[in-house]
Amino acid sequence: MKIKRALISVSDKTDLDEFTKELNKLGIEIISTGGTSRAIAAAGIPVTEVADYTAFPEMLDGRVKTLHPKVHAAILALRDSKEHMRTLKENGIPTIDMVVVNLYPFEKTIAKKNVSFEEAIENIDIGGPAMLRSAAKNFRSVAVISSPDQYEQVIAEMKSSGGKLSEVTRAKLAEKTFELTSKYDGAIRSYLEDAAKKEGTDGFLPAVVKKEFIKISELRYGENPHQKAAFYRDSDETGGITGALKLQGKELSFNNIMDLNAALELAREFERPAVAILKHNNPCGVAESDTLKDAYIEALDSDRLSAFGSVMVFNRAIDKKTAEIILEEADFIECILAPDYKKEALEVFSVKKNLRIMSLSNFESKGRSGMDLKKIQGGALIQEKDSKGITAADIKVVTKKSPAKDLIDQMLFGLKVVKHVKSNAIVLCRGTKTVGIGAGQMSRVDSVIIAINKAGKRAKGAIMASDAFFPKADSIEEAHKAGISAIIQPGGSIRDEEVIKACNKYDIPMVFTGVRHFRH
Repeated sequence: MKIKRALISVSDKTDLDEFTKELNKLGIEIISTGGTSRAIAAAGIPVTEVADYTAFPEMLDGRVKTLHPKVHAAILALRDSKEHMRTLKENGIPTIDMVVVNLYPFEKTIAKKNVSFEEAIENIDIGGPAMLRSAAKNFRSVAVISSPDQYEQVIAEMKSSGGKLSEVTRAKLAEKTFELTSKYDGAIRSYLEDAAKKEGTDGFLPAVVKKEFIKISELRYGENPHQKAAFYRDSDETGGITGALKLQGKELSFNNIMDLNAALELAREFERPAVAILKHNNPCGVAESDTLKDAYIEALDSDRLSAFGSVMVFNRAIDKKTAEIILEEADFIECILAPDYKKEALEVFSVKKNLRIMSLSNFESKGRSGMDLKKIQGGALIQEKDSKGITAADIKVVTKKSPAKDLIDQMLFGLKVVKHVKSNAIVLCRGTKTVGIGAGQMSRVDSVIIAINKAGKRAKGAIMASDAFFPKADSIEEAHKAGISAIIQPGGSIRDEEVIKACNKYDIPMVFTGVRHFRH
C-alpha cells in the first residue's frame, strides 16, 4: 500500500519538521489542522489547512475541527469495496492513507498544581481519538501514527519500499493506537470519579469498572516458589510503588513488592522524619522523630527480632551517616525505599550487593484514584481508601479521668499506625514510636497480649491504640496489669459500658473516635 495523502494533527510537535520534510520528499500530500498546519508551513513544507480541505471552518473555540465526512469517510473507506470507492468519488472525497495524531495532554494537565476542573475538561481530546480509532480500525488501508517515537521507524520503511508500509507494520501501529486511546479514556474516567468524590456527588463507585494493567516485569515466583507471577502497573494510576526505581540489589520478589507497598502507605502518614519497618504486610516498628537517624533507631528498637528480613521505608532522603547506622544496627534487610539518597549513602550501601535500594521521586504523591480494589474469585470488592484522619477535636473522652495533652498526641500517633496493621490490631506507643504491635489475631485480647509481650517493660506508661472496639473488659484487665497509661479506640460495642467501667476502676483514661480501621 503506497501512501499518497496524510492528515497530521499533533499537540506534541517533537521532530515534526524532520518527519514532514521526509513525507514531502516521498511526494505525500499533507493535510493539517490549526497550530500543526502553521508549524509545518513555517518549516517551508506544502500543507493544506483542514478547513480548506473540508470547506468548513473550525468552530466552537476549536472543539470541532476534523469531525467531518470528508475526514472520516476518507479514512474509513474500504479500498477493496467498489461501493465505498464509488461513494467517495460521487462526493469528491480523496482517500487519506496516513493519520498522524497525538492527543491533548490531559494527564499532564491534571498533574499540574491547582488545575481547574474547566481546564481539565478542555484538555479532553475528541477529534484526535476519533481519527486515531478510525485509522486503526481500517489499518489494512491506513497507517496510524500515535507518537513521535514512531516517526523514525515509519520513514525508514517507507524510504526502503518506495513510500509503502507493510500490513504487519500497520497492524502493530493500530495495536499501539488502541492501547493509547484505552489508557487515555481510563485517565479521564479516573479524574471524573475523583472529581465526583470531592464534590460529594452520587456515583463515586461506578456501575462498571474497567482496569488495564501493563506488565512491568516477570518475577521469579509469587508468594511461594511454585507460583508463577509478574509485576503489573495500573495504567490509570500514579503515585504508587510501580513508580519506584531500583538503584542496586537483586530483583524484587512478589513479597518485597507487597511489603513495600504497605510500608509506603504507612510512611506517608507522617510529616516529620519517619521510618516504617514492615514484614509480611504488618509493621514491626514505626517511629517519627526530629531526625531520620533517630526515627530509624526507634522504629528498629520496637521489635528487632521481627525486623530481621524486613523492608524499610524512609520518608526523607538518606545521607551517609544514616546509611552507616542502618547497616550497623540491622542484622538483615531485604529492601530500603526512600525519596532520594546522597551519593555517599549509595556508596555505603554498595558493599551489600544483594540489598535492594529503591528510590521514589514522587514520594508525597498518593495518586489520583480513591478506590481500593480487592480481587476475589470471580469478581472484586471495591471501596473508598481508608484515608480518614482523626484529630484531637474528633475524640470523645468517655472515662472519668481525661488524658493529658501529651497522651492525646501519642494516641493520635498510635492511631495512624494501627490503621495499617492487620485486624485484630493493637499498637502500643511511647511518644512517637511503637513499642509493641499485636496483629491478625482472631480475638482482640490475644492481640493485646502479643503487643504487651512484644513491648515487655516498655508497656508500662505506653498508650494503647485499637483498630476496633473491645468486645469485653478482658483487654482492659491485661492493659492494667501491663501499666498502660491511656487507650484510644472507636467504641461502638454493646459492652462499651462494661469496658468504660473497667477503665474507671483502674484509673485508665480512654477516648472514643467513632471510626473503625479494620484491615483485612
